[in-house]
Amino acid sequence: MDLSMLSSLDQAGLSYGTVEGEPLLRARIAELSGVAPDDVLVTVGGMHSLFLLAFAVCRQATEVVLTTPVFPPFRDVLTALEARVVEHRLSFDQGYTLDVAGLRTRLSADTKLVCLASPQNPSGVGHTVAELEEVLRLMEEICPNAYLLVDETYREGFYGDEAASCGATIANRVVTVASLSKCHGAPGLRLGWIITKDRELYSQLALGKFNTVLSCSSLDEALGLQLLTDHQAILAERRPVLRTGLSAIARWIEKNEDYVEWVKPSAGTVCCVRLRPEVFDQCAVNRFYASLSDKSIRLAPGGWFGEEDRVFRLGFAAMPYELFEKGLDALEEAILSAASIADRQRGAYGRCDRCKCKSGCAAAK
Repeated sequence: MDLSMLSSLDQAGLSYGTVEGEPLLRARIAELSGVAPDDVLVTVGGMHSLFLLAFAVCRQATEVVLTTPVFPPFRDVLTALEARVVEHRLSFDQGYTLDVAGLRTRLSADTKLVCLASPQNPSGVGHTVAELEEVLRLMEEICPNAYLLVDETYREGFYGDEAASCGATIANRVVTVASLSKCHGAPGLRLGWIITKDRELYSQLALGKFNTVLSCSSLDEALGLQLLTDHQAILAERRPVLRTGLSAIARWIEKNEDYVEWVKPSAGTVCCVRLRPEVFDQCAVNRFYASLSDKSIRLAPGGWFGEEDRVFRLGFAAMPYELFEKGLDALEEAILSAASIADRQRGAYGRCDRCKCKSGCAAAK
């Protein structure tokens, strides 16, 4: 963020802001999203938006259909509210595409909320407008009073020239969530927003915000407005960074294709990589993760997102490129070491009763 933005603070007071959010900020978000300002509620980050929606819609035993893998804190919110979560798991082998036919079997007349992310966290795979419209047709048939949540936190982290359109423009039952944290690289500004054209739901969300945080920080809102005023320039600057990181991962995957495979993301800063099952037994997967701290590598294992642990989330736009390349080299060392140990054990030992891998591993001792 350019320091000239600080001049906008001259216009920001230190009193409470409005519950809905600073009017000019809401207008700018609405303009970029293709909706009306009255459809936008500014929140303390995207997670606050997700919390408010869950709090407004869910009660004990409320049925929620949740696609997984998923951003873990949102699942935790649903669990805390004692909602009845019905998971619809998307498949690595199918490229995390939306299995609409499978989703139909998860919906029921009791479903109150259907939750998608586009692009997804952790895979970075997005859903098309046609797929969302197909989901809405199913919902109209099976659960016409349910809302469709589309988490769009990574929507504008696109690699080409144009982002996907905001899902809230499709239908009134679609609710979208986004923030400044990811695509704009400003997580220190705790600002997000939730968009809905449903006036009754909007009122409930605003009431929930009033009774949790009252308003967002006026300083954050002033800086957020300046950032979104420079929206196109900021995204134009970040786009080559995303493309460079994505290309580096593609080359790295190709170099190590005997050991790993991936699902190429359609937008965003993260992707999913899988340790090949034919190379890594469970103990080799465990050894791989155990070795990462010694190499100063931080990865998010798939189990955190509701995926198997041999899948991990790999980010590629949070550090200087030179440091990222060193990280990939260190990650390669960890993978090759774990694979080498697994190969040696396969040649020297029988099977382990504890984990069904070759014996002699740490789990067998």
